Amino acid sequence: MPVTDFKLPEKYQYLNGFNSYHESEAIPGALPVGQINPQKCAYGLYNEKLSGTAFTAPRHENQQTWLHRILPASAHEPFEPRETATFDTNPGSIHGTHKWHQIPNQLRWDPFDIDESVDWVHSLRLVAGAGDPTVKSGLGIFIFSAGKDMDPHSAFYSADGDFLIVLQHGALDIQTELGKILVRPNEICVIPRGIRYRVSLPDGPVRGYILELYQGHFTLPELGPIGSHCLANTRDFQAPIAAFDEDTSNTYTLFAKFAGHLFAAQQTHTPFDVVAWHGNYYPYKYDLARFATIGSIAFDHPDPSIFTVLTAQSDHPGTAIADFVIFPPRWLVQEGTFRPPWYHRNTMSEFMGLIHGEYDAKTGGGFQPAGASLHNVMSAHGPDAGTHAKASEAELKPMKVGEKSMAFMFESALMVGVTEWGLTKCAKVQKGYNAESWVPLKPRFKRPEGTQVMNGSANGKLGDKSQAPHWT
Repeated sequence: MPVTDFKLPEKYQYLNGFNSYHESEAIPGALPVGQINPQKCAYGLYNEKLSGTAFTAPRHENQQTWLHRILPASAHEPFEPRETATFDTNPGSIHGTHKWHQIPNQLRWDPFDIDESVDWVHSLRLVAGAGDPTVKSGLGIFIFSAGKDMDPHSAFYSADGDFLIVLQHGALDIQTELGKILVRPNEICVIPRGIRYRVSLPDGPVRGYILELYQGHFTLPELGPIGSHCLANTRDFQAPIAAFDEDTSNTYTLFAKFAGHLFAAQQTHTPFDVVAWHGNYYPYKYDLARFATIGSIAFDHPDPSIFTVLTAQSDHPGTAIADFVIFPPRWLVQEGTFRPPWYHRNTMSEFMGLIHGEYDAKTGGGFQPAGASLHNVMSAHGPDAGTHAKASEAELKPMKVGEKSMAFMFESALMVGVTEWGLTKCAKVQKGYNAESWVPLKPRFKRPEGTQVMNGSANGKLGDKSQAPHWT
């Protein structure tokens, strides 16, 4: 069946559909009928608009949600900077205390450690990225690793961008303003910019990857000649239903990630008091096992874009600020074809991670679950020597690859820089990546016997006039 067999059973109900206009009430009658902003809301609630795009964005791009809540989100004390010496997730050239390391080397990281001493907020480690959230341009790539629940009287949001969370270990029980979401390995979750949430850990310590999108929002890729379905289908995305707390007597701490830095404010009511909501700006999750793969059924190897789950396009159609691509279990049947990915240099930057199993294009053991690799703009890469040798001689019968495996890629048209933490402080960069992967490749070229090698030269003779106007 095209669903993951999760160890931890589902505990919540959801609304189905990607970018659908949903409405949800925890108490019947909480939402107004036929209008947006009544003079008096039902049950003494406050009406609040949450906008994910400009008011005047085109209708097909416009994202907004109306929240009917016990107290407005603005009812808090002023924000104050927190942990200014240690919490810096914006090392760009203008605002951060560190700079991006822009390097052409292929990089690979050993599995990142689990830190059981921190909660979600303090587990965020920026590894790589490009651009600047203050001008809503680019993206950041994070590793998270936590062992503690967030304090029950706290919440967190990022004003910098949308979080695409790829869980590798453990489970995330996420209480958001709009409802609750359970995220398990092989599921992803997107929490849009500004939405407040709290993370608890029902299955012990957690670890995973985050792509923070500083500009725009994720959409489903266009299908072109594929037709109307396959890849990630619209109905398989799940959004929470309204669920609220009622507490106006305890003090809560609201954490904000703003321009890459941490701020905190106090308030005397729960942030999770939304009784009802309607709109198309909300968190959602997706089971990667539901991805309907397509591929070649004759010969040659399609581009990896056929495995794109979500995309965030630049202002040039077909060129992404960020693509989220997966490599799930799938059948290969191509005839006369080298089946793993070819050797290539790409104008896109490719950051890869492994949730579980073994990636079929890297079988040497160096690319491990909870590890990562980065092949930046025009950095040459491809199958390691062992994978190439094996695939070159393999019997080309129908075969299933990626069994019990799930690799993924964050791909971007931007040149991705690496942070000081990602390059040195984490102490996970593999020094022998090239030596293990490609240095062992040997030349296999054999000059054909009895054949004159022209190398583009006419050997001093007059060129063939039939090639006019290019003859000499």
